[in-house]
Amino acid sequence: MPNRPPPLHCDEDVSVVLAAMLRARGFTVTTARDSGQLGRSDEEQLAFAADAGSVLLTHNRVDFERLHDRWLETGRHHSGIIVARRRLPLELARRIGRLLARLPTENFPDQLFYA
Repeated sequence: MPNRPPPLHCDEDVSVVLAAMLRARGFTVTTARDSGQLGRSDEEQLAFAADAGSVLLTHNRVDFERLHDRWLETGRHHSGIIVARRRLPLELARRIGRLLARLPTENFPDQLFYA
């Protein structure tokens, strides 16, 4: 049975163009804009993604590394975080697509990945 990649939630720093490219590649993607999360804190973005069972995609390395550590230290769980360095959307779509396609969904919870 082929691996079904986890859904993604893009915080408001992530381009809606990248989200559209990932959707075009067959991934399930929500954005802060289309889910009513614009203006929410990083913690609220992570909680929203975790509640939805989605891996959070962000460019905000420092804040999400800190949140990741704090959540695990306090026994909270999330569905995974991907921190993507700012690149052209097509290159990011390829990198993130490969990451999602290679790893089984069960490898994402409570993990921090870099793309």
